[in-house]
Amino acid sequence: MNIQWFPGHMAKTKRIVAESLKLVDVVIELLDARIPRSSKNPDLDEIVKNRPRIIALNKSDLADRKISEEWAQWYAEKGLKCLFIDSIQGKGFNELKNEMRSLMRDKIEKEKQRGRIFRSIKTMVVGIPNVGKSSFINRIAGKAAAITGDKPGVTRGKQWIRINEEIELLDTPGILWPKFDDPRVGMNLAYTGAIKDDILDTVEVASSLIEFLSKAYPQNLRERFKLKDVDGMGHELLEAAGRNRGCIISGGEIDFMRISAIVLDEFRGGKIGRISLEKPPDREENKAEGGDGS
Repeated sequence: MNIQWFPGHMAKTKRIVAESLKLVDVVIELLDARIPRSSKNPDLDEIVKNRPRIIALNKSDLADRKISEEWAQWYAEKGLKCLFIDSIQGKGFNELKNEMRSLMRDKIEKEKQRGRIFRSIKTMVVGIPNVGKSSFINRIAGKAAAITGDKPGVTRGKQWIRINEEIELLDTPGILWPKFDDPRVGMNLAYTGAIKDDILDTVEVASSLIEFLSKAYPQNLRERFKLKDVDGMGHELLEAAGRNRGCIISGGEIDFMRISAIVLDEFRGGKIGRISLEKPPDREENKAEGGDGS
């Protein structure tokens, strides 16, 4: 299943980000902690270039702790600092603000020497659809400053939000890139809801996800869907899960659309456990082993 999704408004968003860059001091690149590689838009490196950047991995409360530790080490080995944040509980935000201050310290000091006593830090948050940007902004602002939703494409235009006297933030719509070269990237984005379910074969997506879980997180899958055996193909596992959840239609057939929606919703909501879909690139050979999901 080769998934591609690049609606017209995303090309416009790319232009908005590029044009707005000259207005900001620091870029916050928001990634999904469950899929740091798949949720990274490769076009942003060319757009952002040498602008100071903070890599913030959102939804860390949904990701496998052990695999997140591997990602932190991987970033550190490349001389990059990443912050794991939880926009719902507010974890990691003090560290994020401190990092912004640290990146701007020299520039602000130079401006003070020129007689400009105070200036706010202007930052821009960028990321793929449904990575949690609106929840992130509302948390850092301490108020409902952005519209939130569990579907991609909620934010459609840029808006400046005053966080406090020290920080101003430019919100931008979620942006993907025109072509996913690796089919796994498209699937990971589909699993996590970054691509609209309306354009997907949700039964195929759920079958693929449940098959991954059977290999990487078998115990989580057994417990959540009361499965005795998790060996088998995705469609077979989806059928067994549907039977156990009572997703039955006339004639005793499984309602695959219903159980598919349940599997995807419960994964995205963390009800199956703390799950990461990918490991750092140099650890990919072990990815099927997964973590403990705790």
